[in-house]
Amino acid sequence: LIASIAIPIAVIGTFAVMYFCNFSINNISLLALTLAVGFVVDDAIVMLENIVRHIEKGDSPMAAAFKGSREIGFTILSMTISLVAVFIPVLFMGGVLGRLLHEFAVSISAAILVSGFVSLTLTPMLCSRFLKAHGGAEQHGKFYRATESLFNSGLGLYARTLQASLRWKRTVLVVAASTLGFTVWLLVIVPKGFIPTEDTGRIMVNTEAAQDASFEAMVRYNRQVGDILARNPYVENFSSYIGASSRSSGSGNTGRIFATLKPRSERPPASDIAPGIRAELASIPGLRSAVQVPPGIRIGGRGAASVYQYTLYGSDLQELYRVAPTMLEKLRELPGLIDVTSDLQITSPQLIIDIDRDKTSSLGLSAQQVEDTLYSAYGSRQVSTIYTPTNQYFVILELEKKYQRDPRSLALLHLRNREGKLIPLESVAKIRESVGPLSVAHMGQVPAVTLAFNLAPGVSLSEATEAIETIARTELPATIAGTFQGTAAAFTSSLRGLGWMLLVAVLVIYIVLGILYEDFVHPITILSGLPSATFGALVTLIVFREELNIYGYVGLIMLIGIVKKNAIMMIDFALDAQRVHRKPAEEAIFEACLVRFRPIMMTTLAALAGTLPIALGHGAGAEARRTLGLAVCGGLIVSQLLTLYITPVFYIYMERFTKHLSPRPVSEIEEAEAAAAAGGMAK
Repeated sequence: LIASIAIPIAVIGTFAVMYFCNFSINNISLLALTLAVGFVVDDAIVMLENIVRHIEKGDSPMAAAFKGSREIGFTILSMTISLVAVFIPVLFMGGVLGRLLHEFAVSISAAILVSGFVSLTLTPMLCSRFLKAHGGAEQHGKFYRATESLFNSGLGLYARTLQASLRWKRTVLVVAASTLGFTVWLLVIVPKGFIPTEDTGRIMVNTEAAQDASFEAMVRYNRQVGDILARNPYVENFSSYIGASSRSSGSGNTGRIFATLKPRSERPPASDIAPGIRAELASIPGLRSAVQVPPGIRIGGRGAASVYQYTLYGSDLQELYRVAPTMLEKLRELPGLIDVTSDLQITSPQLIIDIDRDKTSSLGLSAQQVEDTLYSAYGSRQVSTIYTPTNQYFVILELEKKYQRDPRSLALLHLRNREGKLIPLESVAKIRESVGPLSVAHMGQVPAVTLAFNLAPGVSLSEATEAIETIARTELPATIAGTFQGTAAAFTSSLRGLGWMLLVAVLVIYIVLGILYEDFVHPITILSGLPSATFGALVTLIVFREELNIYGYVGLIMLIGIVKKNAIMMIDFALDAQRVHRKPAEEAIFEACLVRFRPIMMTTLAALAGTLPIALGHGAGAEARRTLGLAVCGGLIVSQLLTLYITPVFYIYMERFTKHLSPRPVSEIEEAEAAAAAGGMAK
């Protein structure tokens, strides 16, 4: 109860910080608070355990609170400051990723700082008031004796295996080096993604027919799509649109259908429903369909039928139109891409009307009259308005539908000249059939063609972008360039930044620990467990077939802060044993590992308990955040097994390295003795 009081206080304090920062309660900030629940108790647990240890030695609760808090205060301060330092690079990240993670970093940093303050003030006070001195284990109940016996068995096993690892130090170093090598290799080969798609209960279908398809034909096509959606047991309702609108790009031969799915409890995930709909739509002749689960966050990009886009552009229009169909076919051959489409539409049937201006003038007509006649026949010319008591109606002049659909009806059009005579259109203009662009897209001022695609199940965005870039290097001429747009562009640019962010986070922690300890060697010892944590996180993602996306990177950053907290607890105790009690390095670190074994296990289990709900992936949109939970849980388990042995060995070797740099280290006791001797000589 004493340790858990830190949770509501830290959460309330975080809400106060969010209020003054004008943050809202959203998916990002709530994710930070969910993770914080498992971490804010760490400092209180460490303080509580140390005080209880002194009570078990025979001290009164008040004396144990003073002694324990004084003994562990610097350790908690180091843990808190260094954990907050992990998020400093995130706070200063730019671009879309920085804006997404800014609230996360501020919220979780506030929770950690508040919990550190609570553990240094409120926790010792509560321990001094509510803990009671007690005797041996016989005064406790059966549950205490059973759990304490289980813990002592684990502690005994750890002591024996730790002694073995200290005897085989070089073997442990080989294991640590191998872990580092495998971690770097896994970072290269692990599938990488960007922002995972969340199940928002919607599916979008983009349809495209032949370039000569009329509005009526598109209505028929979309009705066939609607019939398929209506038969699907998981679709609740849908709405259909044809052509371009103010909110979507497109042309007369395209359409969109937005389907709303039934509640999550009554259906499987949307990602499992989409392939079935895609297979049924493939049976509609003459229609190309692209089915997608709309992403929760859209990042720029061009209007396209699929989520990800690759844009070709160049000033040579003919070369662009020659290369684009080849690239389109190459992308369709890639097994990891589905719903590959293009906005290149340059073969739309057209009727070209060439006006003979000399003949038109000689017959008393003008080119403007020809244009006006065509607009009156095929446009939407308003010629009058009918007013009623309750409404008004526009009167539109146009040909009958049967004449609008037949190109031969142009021969029936006549124009009236200045003398009042009717002149056939064919006598003043030549009508010929041709093909031309239905729409011409640009990127900036340069003509462009956008190729859009979705990812097949189990294919990561990194694999798709690498395959497309490989094709582009071999297929694109020097006059045509290609670039990713929207989410794919943000992913390719952020992928480089995320790797640097991890390196900067490690560097910042090293600097902060160096300042706190006034030492440049033992911060390396504290960080020695990071490769094992990263290794565990990456292996877990691969086992569960998850990609390393932005949530996974956040998990890696969290692991940097969690793992070094365990090392801080061990190294602080060992340094104190060396400097105050003048114990050798190997004996000091061995004792530190055994004394700190209980709080290390408690804090790790608390972090696992806080992260496990995220890893299980229950609830709306939880599958998107599952990567974060899996990364943290896997990293914690593996690092817990390895760090308890790697860090002590690193400590011993680093102490030897320090002595090599400074052959005659002077301890605090020796300094005090020298000062006392100097004072006596002066007297």
